[in-house]
Amino acid sequence: MKQKKVLVLGATGAMGQYLVPLLAELGYQVDACALDVLEFHHPNVRMLVGNAMEWEFLAELLKNRYDGIVDFLIYSTKENALRLPLLASQTGHYLYLSTYRVYDNKEIPIRESSPLLIDTADDRLLRLSDDYSIYKARGEAILKLQENRNWTIVRPAITYSRMRYQLVTLEAPDTVGRAFAGKTAVLPEQARNKQATMSWAGDVAQMIARLLFNEKAPGETYTVATSEHHTWSEIADYYRDICNLKTIWVDKAVFSDLICHKLFPDVPPYWQLECDRLFDRVIDNSKVLEAAGLKQQELKPLYDGLAMEIARCPKDYPFRVNHRMDRYLAAHGLV
Repeated sequence: MKQKKVLVLGATGAMGQYLVPLLAELGYQVDACALDVLEFHHPNVRMLVGNAMEWEFLAELLKNRYDGIVDFLIYSTKENALRLPLLASQTGHYLYLSTYRVYDNKEIPIRESSPLLIDTADDRLLRLSDDYSIYKARGEAILKLQENRNWTIVRPAITYSRMRYQLVTLEAPDTVGRAFAGKTAVLPEQARNKQATMSWAGDVAQMIARLLFNEKAPGETYTVATSEHHTWSEIADYYRDICNLKTIWVDKAVFSDLICHKLFPDVPPYWQLECDRLFDRVIDNSKVLEAAGLKQQELKPLYDGLAMEIARCPKDYPFRVNHRMDRYLAAHGLV
């Protein structure tokens, strides 16, 4: 049987760094495309360094006539309309990375059929915006218009990995970075008791690898995530136990001002907070588990996964410093 060729766009990101070796182990010839280099150390992997957002570079890639394309790149609404039909038409199976953030807060647990923010959000301005949750939903809609249903939509929840350590809307510099520096992180009080779902990138990659060329997958949508969920307060306690991260909880207005400028409340992470992290995010992952032949008990528990990934973080990594947060803590006599 002829060896299948797979292109992974954005191959060195949180999920790609786990997906590429999994695909290689399954026997595929994998072209891992990214802006930076990551050594995968597998004979079936070829690292291609370049910008697939540039049309000329992308055209050269597509001359390889891949059997499958896994696309981790992020496109605006305009780019979605141009790129997604092209990519889907140039391969046998196209996997499009969407997000669980497309879901509204209208149903718990979340299923693939749950209402989407773009259709039902109470914030009508959000529905008209180009927020991440909206342009990802528009990308899904574009694929669903294609006559050929050779695409699969995957919707990851929050996915942690090496150098990706999330807490509410905070990322690695304000979580592990502050912990390593002996600093306190500020969190929004309104999120404290909200249920959150965080999945290990290795598990998400396993799901995606098993959906590629899966006869059940074409024309389908899957929420690729664990069903394990915890409050943000519990997850903050995990960080405290694992890396000694100290946290304080403040009103969300104060928090937002420390993360994004108050004169521009519509820029990330405003809607990320209001229309995701302040929602209860509990996932029914039975559809993807059934298609991928996995069981929930095979997935890595959150505490164990965070501990493993944080241990991989260099203690001397030069994280950017959130000076606003530092000034706020100093002004209130906090560390």
